[in-house]
Amino acid sequence: MSTPAHSLIPSTKPNLWVWLAAFLCICGLLGYGYYLQYYKYLDPCPLCMTQRFFYYWIGISALLAIVLVRKVIAQRIFAFLALLGAIGGLATAGRQVWLQHLPADQVPECGPGLTYWLENKPFFSTLQLLFKGDGNCAEVHWRFLGLSIAEWSLLWFVLFTIMALTLLFRKYQKRAVNTQHTNT
Repeated sequence: MSTPAHSLIPSTKPNLWVWLAAFLCICGLLGYGYYLQYYKYLDPCPLCMTQRFFYYWIGISALLAIVLVRKVIAQRIFAFLALLGAIGGLATAGRQVWLQHLPADQVPECGPGLTYWLENKPFFSTLQLLFKGDGNCAEVHWRFLGLSIAEWSLLWFVLFTIMALTLLFRKYQKRAVNTQHTNT
């Protein structure tokens, strides 16, 4: 004889598609960035490298959230981590957009390059360069639909921030699950 037993569990299935879309978008963005770097020879500036770090941060959060999609607490943790990455990306992309819109006489001087800093300067000085940028970060070598790479990146980080906030504060509806017990 079997009797149905009902229990309530949170439904996190819609998150799977959101996280998967975010992960695929990040793969596409990073892939195109590497294409521009290695095939179009557009070397990334320090702020671009920092933004890549934040894309990886969000992408890893998304990948882990996909793996643990059934756990509500994991969804909230990874949404929070993705939010932190998106905010970091917003700050660095925003800084780069600001540098790109400065009058020419106010743009900071260009530095010797990230490789030089990594090899010859203290770690915290290099870290400061990565978050502050230099004159190289103000140069615009590529535009699509009138927006620079930094402006597109800022737009993507806004979208990832909205996504992370939505997932973080989503109210999970309980759904009934039927389980059957058989007595023999």
